[in-house]
Amino acid sequence: MANVPDVQVTCITKSKSGSGHEAITHVGGAKRKWPVAAVIESILAKTNTFYTLVGGNRAEIRVVDGQNGPYLRTYADGKWNDNLLALGECP
Repeated sequence: MANVPDVQVTCITKSKSGSGHEAITHVGGAKRKWPVAAVIESILAKTNTFYTLVGGNRAEIRVVDGQNGPYLRTYADGKWNDNLLALGECP
């Protein structure tokens, strides 16, 4: 398998819906912001891998099939977690 670019996600952008349930719309890193749909497509096509580094711990970003469609979630040490939500807002 050829090497695919490994992208560190360092920030997120959330929707401003006012409903109290804000969704992540974009993830950012290395001077680029990616729409969540593009990240999902890239992960599924295996053209990129994405990860976070929170507190020195790496967590892989994976696609989860949810009740309302696919979404992103982090996975580290054999557990699903919410490291994306621990990241700050993108500028």
